[in-house]
This record gives sequence, C-alpha cells and structure tokens, in this order.
Amino acid sequence: QVQLVESGGGLVQAGGSLRLSCAASGFIFSMNAMRWYRQAPGKQRELVAAITSGGSTKYADSVKGRFTISRDNTKSTVYLQMNSLKPEDTAVYYCNTPAWGVDHWGQGTQVTVSS
Repeated sequence: QVQLVESGGGLVQAGGSLRLSCAASGFIFSMNAMRWYRQAPGKQRELVAAITSGGSTKYADSVKGRFTISRDNTKSTVYLQMNSLKPEDTAVYYCNTPAWGVDHWGQGTQVTVSS
C-alpha cells in the first residue's frame, strides 16, 4: 500500500531554515506528482508546494521565494526546503500524492516558528 513518511519538522526561530523530507513507497514514485500541504490550528489545510513527475513546480503565494520543493526519484523522496521562516509558517506539514487516482497522506510533521 502507499506509504508516505514525513520527517524534519521542529522548532526554529524566525528567519531560520528547515528541510522536510517525505519518503514514499507502494507506488511508482517517478511517475506521480508530489505535494506539500500544511494546516495551522483553526485553519483549513492549504497547498504549499507541488512538483510534477517531470519536475515542474508551483507554490502558494505566501511561500514563493522562500520555499523550494524538489524530488529525488532514486530515493523516492520529496523535499521541502524552507528558508526565512516566519511565525505564520507554524503548522503541521503533510506530504500528499494522487497515486492510483486517490489522495494519499502522510502522518504530518510539526513545524513551529518562534518570533
């Protein structure tokens, strides 16, 4: 079955950086888009960044220029490099893929940015 395992979250001061990783299994990673979402307390889950199987990327306006999504097909892993972090980036970050026509989610990793 599809498994997505996130790691790399933590507590960081404003202006700092973190790199999230999502290790995937159970599907042909190289042929599927991968996405990062986040959900802050009391807010809806929102799309942060996405990368297609061909490597095209898109970002939420709130993170453009600060976050970078990338993928390593040899490791079946997608990354989210987060720089210049702000307190408003505090959220649980989730990895997602629409593999096999169904949305699959990881368990999430907490990112907390202190001011």
